[in-house]
Amino acid sequence: MEEKRKDLEAERQKRVIARIVEELSASSPDFYYQSTSVIAAQIETYVSQGGGGLNQDDRALLKGLSKRDIEIVLSLH
Repeated sequence: MEEKRKDLEAERQKRVIARIVEELSASSPDFYYQSTSVIAAQIETYVSQGGGGLNQDDRALLKGLSKRDIEIVLSLH
């Protein structure tokens, strides 16, 4: 049961990160061509500064992720 809950949380994190990537890509055409570490840093900043497209649940879901965690999620995409 616990494992299934963690899998669901990981899937939600992937979806929220993908949504953030889309939002940041729309505002910066060359965003897609940046390195994974640069993208992860921008996502981390977006989350910590309370990015406009995030509700409290999404922010809480991603708040505990480090830049490295975000890089891993992006690489699994």
